[in-house]
Amino acid sequence: MKGEYGASDPFCQPLVVRTRQWTIVTALKQLIRFGWEQARSCVFPVVIFASLALTKLVPLPLLPRYDWLLVICLLMQWWMVRSGLETRDELEVITLFHIIGLALELFKVRMGSWSYPEEGYTKLFGVPLYSGFMYASVASYLCQAWRRLKVELVQWPPFWLVVPLAAAIYLNFFTHHYWVDVRWWLSSFVMLVFWRSWVTYEVGGVRYRMPLVLSFLLIGFFIWIAENIATFFGAWQYPNQAKAWSLVHLGKVSSWCLLVIVSFLIVATLKQVKKEYVDREEAGHG
Repeated sequence: MKGEYGASDPFCQPLVVRTRQWTIVTALKQLIRFGWEQARSCVFPVVIFASLALTKLVPLPLLPRYDWLLVICLLMQWWMVRSGLETRDELEVITLFHIIGLALELFKVRMGSWSYPEEGYTKLFGVPLYSGFMYASVASYLCQAWRRLKVELVQWPPFWLVVPLAAAIYLNFFTHHYWVDVRWWLSSFVMLVFWRSWVTYEVGGVRYRMPLVLSFLLIGFFIWIAENIATFFGAWQYPNQAKAWSLVHLGKVSSWCLLVIVSFLIVATLKQVKKEYVDREEAGHG
């Protein structure tokens, strides 16, 4: 006996099938929500990419291209703070990244790792000042995503271990030109230090978690994709791209992963310090 309804009736589907369909629909909705929050967090990088494309395809008057890019980045940074998309605390973090990135650019251009071949009034030792904003935009993304997704850290390593590790990774970008490149040793050490660390985030009221090392790899890979777009539009130029554009070597993913780790460690450490300060203030007024 099949009962009142026929077996072909859609309402007679087994509960497990309907549950599976509902799970797929829910997962897709959550993925879309997650993608939307990520896109909102990338507003500064998106503006930089759009400006690179615009100034490449449509020459602007009065100033060289690099100078227009600096003007656009400055205006965008002002608007981000003015509109409330970034807080003043986040601006301080982003400014720190601008300085760190610019120092790296000055050194790498001097060593011939890449170049900025176009003219510009706002170039310092061959490096246009807008280049620092490309690093700052990574910090902007991290700060925005941290706030929008309500990021929390689980089993974060101690301060005395995190800070020297970040410093060693950053210094290796300089010292490997004169000494042994220890990036793979540093990568192994990162795996060891953060093996038990997780990052949790919230999407649509539901909390998820991800191994911290995996998040480093994913962000580094997507920055490598962004790097290909940036070099295509002439943001900078590698030696093998002097005659014609070519895909950036996949090995650069390791460099970006390490730079992301430095960025993340700085942001996470400052967030932790800020949280501890707020907790102490609240405890003092309690």
